[in-house]
Parts: sequence; C-alpha cells; structure tokens
Amino acid sequence: MTFDFRIDAIGSEYLDRIRASGVDDFGNSVVTLVNESANGTPLRCCLREAEVGEEVVLIAYQPAQLGGPYKEVGPVFIHAKRCDGYEAPGSYPEGFRHRQLLFRAYDIAGTQVDNKIANGNDAEVAISDLFAMSHVADVHARNVLAGCFMFKVQRDRN
Repeated sequence: MTFDFRIDAIGSEYLDRIRASGVDDFGNSVVTLVNESANGTPLRCCLREAEVGEEVVLIAYQPAQLGGPYKEVGPVFIHAKRCDGYEAPGSYPEGFRHRQLLFRAYDIAGTQVDNKIANGNDAEVAISDLFAMSHVADVHARNVLAGCFMFKVQRDRN
C-alpha cells in the first residue's frame, strides 16, 4: 500500500528564529531544560523522543495559521539547539510509532471536519482515510492525553 502524504515537523527556520530571539511568538522565555523523562518527551523538531540528558526547550506554538476557533496555541518540546530536523517526510515518524495519536482533519478554511484516533501501527491507514475525503486540506497529529500538537500531515502533491 502506498500513501500520498507528507509529514511536516515544525520548520527549522521558524525554530532558529525562536532560539535566537530567546522568546517564543507568545512572549514566553526560551529556557533550556535537561530531559529527565525516560517515558518520552516528544520533540517536534525531529519527530522523536528526547533521550535522558538531552537539552530541550518548551515553547508555545500555533500550528494553524488561519483564523477562527481552531487557531489554538499549545506547548511543544524542541531541541535547545538546532538539530537535523525530520529527514523522512514521506514516511510516518518511527520515533512516535509507539504512541496513540489523535488525527484532526481540517478543510481549506481551517475548520475541523473529522478526526480519528489511531495507534502508531495503524496511523497511515487513519491518515489515508481522512485524506480520502476530498475536502480535507491537511491533518494535524495531536497527543491523545495532553492534546498537544505533534506534527502536520499534508497531501503529497509531487
């Protein structure tokens, strides 16, 4: 089975700007923390779990750029220093395969039109089911328990 979508982590240029300025877009100071969690701190820059001892930063992030009630802001972890980012946009992040995620589908106006919860091994099928609806423009993956943004999924138009 082939999948026609692209996984997008938060962009490195955006994150470079946040790190350089020392504040996120919502006025929160960028404070470096040392990850102490063996249970996983999901990094939105490279789409994997932080290892114990890695330096991370918690920032506020707004994944939806269109106005309206779905233009939410929430916390996301990133590396304290620039990393290589997510290097496999044509495939599901193996670093999050163990997670159950909520996939929210949005139309071109930024309105949520559907959603699905899936385990990591079933994620591609859930994403494909959402994109089978022609009015779905993109899908946001979110943490089921905390509700935080994980990554964006777009139709692959190549």
